[in-house]
Amino acid sequence: MKSHWIVLAGLAALFAGGCGHDSARPSASVSASSPAAPTVPTQIVVSAADAAPPEAQTGGFDGAKAYDHVAKLVAFGPHPPASDGIHAVQKYIHSQLQSFGCAVDEDDFNAQTGVGTLAMKNIVTKIPGTGRGIILLLTHYDTKRVENFVGAEDSGSSTGLMLEMARILCGRPKQANAVWIAFVDGEETQAQFDWNDADSTYGSRELAARLAVSGDLKRVRAVILADMVGQKGLAITRDSDSTKWLTDLVWHTAASLGYKDVFVSQEIPMVDDHTPFLARGVASVDIIDFDGYTAPGYWHTAQDTLDKISPRSLAIVGHVILETVNQLQRL
Repeated sequence: MKSHWIVLAGLAALFAGGCGHDSARPSASVSASSPAAPTVPTQIVVSAADAAPPEAQTGGFDGAKAYDHVAKLVAFGPHPPASDGIHAVQKYIHSQLQSFGCAVDEDDFNAQTGVGTLAMKNIVTKIPGTGRGIILLLTHYDTKRVENFVGAEDSGSSTGLMLEMARILCGRPKQANAVWIAFVDGEETQAQFDWNDADSTYGSRELAARLAVSGDLKRVRAVILADMVGQKGLAITRDSDSTKWLTDLVWHTAASLGYKDVFVSQEIPMVDDHTPFLARGVASVDIIDFDGYTAPGYWHTAQDTLDKISPRSLAIVGHVILETVNQLQRL
């Protein structure tokens, strides 16, 4: 998920010492018999400033519940593609979706990556609508293959957010458009610091290709990707590569809800899991605070931990996405 030209050599050198190759087995293991109940850290104290507002103020989106999901995902430890850790995370996501009453599809595939052939899985919940249109929400749930990298922000924040989104949307009456929420695998597979366009976004590329073959891609009215959305002091910039009308809708919605200080006007280009859909002509937007997380030095390091995450940030982004979906239902 990375800016086209913002791979800074100085930053790469700075963090090179913290980005070793992961072993074949993650450093934190979880019993396959209890995937939904990892040991959750208890030492993290959320400050009043970072506490989630009441869900009545955020359209029903509960930032505290989203944060709880992030904590549980972090507790599974590192979970890069084709690892024991990711298999446990897959079971957790599936079990949570089922507990919300969501219909769940799992798409298994093999990807030819820079570290060999890896078995991957996309998990998709499909909330039916009364018409033929589809609003597609996206997150990746794998972590980068870096030693001790648990990915609280990258990818825990967006995955926790989308699990809470599923809880809300799966319980609603049918709307005009179906809403599909896709948890995709294989956003990154290697340990190198720099982003590699050719060796990334395997899950979203697979999803876009399968939707094209099935004919469902032409039914997708909008793709909304969340990625790195839970950090403290959140400042989400506009992606200049995203579809302008959809980006405008998200940012106007955020401003109307009082979040202009979080969804800021600065613009940078991004390559991320929305890119395969843009390439196929589907309106898509990336919601990500890239600069805010790379600058302190947490990105792609073992310092991407739960203490960096704010339930308030999750609540704000969840509120904006939920209201954007509501707006799209009325268009």
